[in-house]
Amino acid sequence: QAFFCLLLCIPWGSSCPPSCQCTERAGAKAVLCSSQHLEEIPKDIPKDVVFLKLDANSITRIPSNAFRHLSHLEELDLSRNAIEKIDRAAFKGVAAGLRTLDLSSNRIRSIPKEALMALNAKLRLANNPWHCECALQEMLWEARLDPDSVQDITCHTAPREEYVGKPLLQVLDAGVNFCSVHQRTTDVAMFIAMFGWFTMVIVYVICYVRHNQEDACKHVDYLKSLPNSQ
Repeated sequence: QAFFCLLLCIPWGSSCPPSCQCTERAGAKAVLCSSQHLEEIPKDIPKDVVFLKLDANSITRIPSNAFRHLSHLEELDLSRNAIEKIDRAAFKGVAAGLRTLDLSSNRIRSIPKEALMALNAKLRLANNPWHCECALQEMLWEARLDPDSVQDITCHTAPREEYVGKPLLQVLDAGVNFCSVHQRTTDVAMFIAMFGWFTMVIVYVICYVRHNQEDACKHVDYLKSLPNSQ
């Protein structure tokens, strides 16, 4: 009876996910789920967690609102997983409170800048197969990167072969602006589209004029063929 009473007295919010270890670090709740073969983020993480380690698992995606209920979360380690996709609202609800976010050593090619828009955390993004383009450049302009890991953000793919395999910071320092290339491409596409529409209008006008001329000539010929009235 005392045992069941004790169970009832334990708040559900302090339960620990299976295969994880819940402990305290510097007087704050820490949940350690490292190397547990997890394929997704556990659903039953205690709401009062401050330090959350999910590194060295097999997580492939961070869905929207994945950590929204963790209002005290300050440090999040998602390194050494298989993350390929990060939803736009992945860090909604915790963005303002996070101090560090480790996404290094995953399979990330790009991150929606909306996912990091309100994020104040220091980011670790090294050792991912980044596609160096305007979206990545814009995202890095708004992010707070860990200085120790900046040099390890390397272009795995890029619009030009000469950038592949080089640190992104080195490419940008050389004066490359992926967004200006994107803008020029967009401008060329718009110019081609406008030229196409203009050509269609000109062709239509020419055909219309020719058709009217032919009708007028036929009408004149018809009038000439009529007998002259006295």
